[in-house]
Amino acid sequence: MIPLRDETRRPARFPVVTTTLIALNAACFALELVNGDAFVIRWSAVPADILAGRHLETLVTAQFMHAGWQHIIGNMIFLWAFGPEVEDAMSPARYAGFYILGGVVAMLAQVAASPASTIPNLGASGAIAAVMGAFVITFPEDRIRTLLIIGFYVNVTPIPAVFLIGFWFLTQLVSVGAIASAQSGGVAYLAHIGGLIFGAIAARLFEDKSRLAERPFA
Repeated sequence: MIPLRDETRRPARFPVVTTTLIALNAACFALELVNGDAFVIRWSAVPADILAGRHLETLVTAQFMHAGWQHIIGNMIFLWAFGPEVEDAMSPARYAGFYILGGVVAMLAQVAASPASTIPNLGASGAIAAVMGAFVITFPEDRIRTLLIIGFYVNVTPIPAVFLIGFWFLTQLVSVGAIASAQSGGVAYLAHIGGLIFGAIAARLFEDKSRLAERPFA
């Protein structure tokens, strides 16, 4: 299931922060391609280093790093599907702070789970999971236009956000149970779980009630 956009409503304003985040992720990925593995390792979050108080800045920089084309494209599709609505509900400044904080909490969740690990962790998935957590709390009744691919069956259909995000969360729990290290290619599933839980808990704290009152439906 690939989410495309919210079919229930539209943002009242252009999503400046979401667009900027996508551009920053693309720029960082270009730097990865140019500078190679040394660049990726330096700016990714290594749990053992974080626990020792080293390279704490990577809790933020790792959020803009990706392991490959599929990783960044998938993440940016999810960010564009859910980010504009959450940004519109919070305001650009609150949303930017929420996004970065959600990513930091997600990374710390992975550090707590594997404190001795020396495997670099990277990706925007934890921060985007926080956005998804906020979305399901703020707009639980919205339906997401989704690309369904099941074998040879391909269709675009609206799916309730609660079901779509709930299914995604379930897959993360299954992945953690199936992979003892809770990591695959440097992508941390526990960071995804921590990010979504943070987003669901913190969403109401970052919402702007006046903005929610003027939300236009599709």
